[in-house]
Amino acid sequence: MRILIIEDELKMASYLKKGLTEASFTVDIAEDGSNGLFLALHEEFDLIVLDVMLPGIDGFELLRRLRKEKETPVLLLTARDTVADKVEGLELGADDYLAKPFAYAEFLARIRSLLRRAPRAVKDVLRIGELEVDLIKRRVRRGDVRIELTAQEFSLLQLLAERQGEVLTRTFITSQIWDINFDSDTNVVDAAVKRLRAKIDNSFETKLLHTVRGMGYVLEDRS
Repeated sequence: MRILIIEDELKMASYLKKGLTEASFTVDIAEDGSNGLFLALHEEFDLIVLDVMLPGIDGFELLRRLRKEKETPVLLLTARDTVADKVEGLELGADDYLAKPFAYAEFLARIRSLLRRAPRAVKDVLRIGELEVDLIKRRVRRGDVRIELTAQEFSLLQLLAERQGEVLTRTFITSQIWDINFDSDTNVVDAAVKRLRAKIDNSFETKLLHTVRGMGYVLEDRS
């Protein structure tokens, strides 16, 4: 997933980019409001991290102009943490507000929360490498091979395919597929992934469903 950081403090921007990149996000940086607005309007991002105190166009004005054309989720980052500033930012269309200084763990949690809530473009057919998932006919093919899945296996594959390239935690998967929260030590997700992997990966040279140790699972073509 692609994130734009609009932040004139280069040390802060580099720190956030490093952390988000390690969390498997693709990150672009704009160092002032003008360049940030241009990128936000002309490129496609899943989320924008926006500082309020920017040279040129400030964050509030940038947000005002952005909301005339796009609904990209925006997380405001700023040292201006008065109630009036928060209200102004939210009324202009910000999706969340985080005051500096902040803990990186909270920042990342807010990023992930916003991305989970963001509407996603719906496609009839999802493709990852040679794997094809038809959401309308609920059919799966890998190359010329038709793959038969149970309803639960299809739902799991759809979730992974819709978020291809994004590492999904076991907790998130259980909340989406089973609509409940299992204990963290349960193997229900691992068992479901193992069954799905046996059908979509084991008979093929290129593997698409990967385990990210200590984090979860990701569906992506790494060839």
